[in-house]
Amino acid sequence: MKEGIRGIFLHGFMSFAAVCVTVACLLIVGSFAALSYNLSIMVNDLNKTNEVIVYINSDLSQSEAQSIGTVINLVDNVYQAKFVSREEALEGFVADHEGDDAFAGVEASDLRHRFVVTLEDNKMMEQTVEELGKIEGVANITASFELAEGFTTLQNVLHIASGAVILILLVVSLIIISNTVKLAMYDRREEISIMKMVGATNGFIRLPFVVEGFTLGMVAAGAAFGLEWLLYDWILGKIQALDTLQLFQSFVPFKQLLLPMIATFFAAGLFVGIFGSWTSIRKFMDV
Repeated sequence: MKEGIRGIFLHGFMSFAAVCVTVACLLIVGSFAALSYNLSIMVNDLNKTNEVIVYINSDLSQSEAQSIGTVINLVDNVYQAKFVSREEALEGFVADHEGDDAFAGVEASDLRHRFVVTLEDNKMMEQTVEELGKIEGVANITASFELAEGFTTLQNVLHIASGAVILILLVVSLIIISNTVKLAMYDRREEISIMKMVGATNGFIRLPFVVEGFTLGMVAAGAAFGLEWLLYDWILGKIQALDTLQLFQSFVPFKQLLLPMIATFFAAGLFVGIFGSWTSIRKFMDV
């Protein structure tokens, strides 16, 4: 361990270069992963705006209609059922058709009590609508199946695209980092050769480099994590200051990403440091 720590400062420039490259790669991957997560939340929020309207039989009183809400909430995949009385429906109807004489004279008795139902998963909209239709007292149901299907397609495309881009970024990052570590090993090839010639075993030679790689990986992971936190909070503050970008107001605070980011950054730093050192030194062991 002493030799591994000593090697970091003995070859300071290459150590610094390895840390900088690792930090840059982790920042790119981490930033895109955070963006993908927030975009997924945005699509889910938009998905919840696609509501199902459940109309109640007109011959039921308001209290009888409201009691059906208990049954609706028990249906699988129902997230929330909000009751809307005839009077409230009329207010919304008048507001939507203000200035349209064709709908003048519409009264509350002409409308039905209803429930505005939000689903947990719009992929199961058809099955849920079928179950809601079986409830006694339900007269009719309005649902936008095409819109739900569009949101589902968008989510699937987003997940596939995000996974593919993150995988590509990880592969590119590993290649860049591996080449940087190899340059560091190449710079020390004479040191390794001399140790081999005086009888040092492979394990004796390799272990300090592994310790060095581990230390550099952890330093890079810590630095990348801190920079990612600062960058994320700065960008989030800029977005929240712009009232025109309402769609992006649903971005989660970094504290909600804290544990996954810590695990990802330090696992990546550990893997890059140890694996990069172990594999890169192998070609210089044959003397």
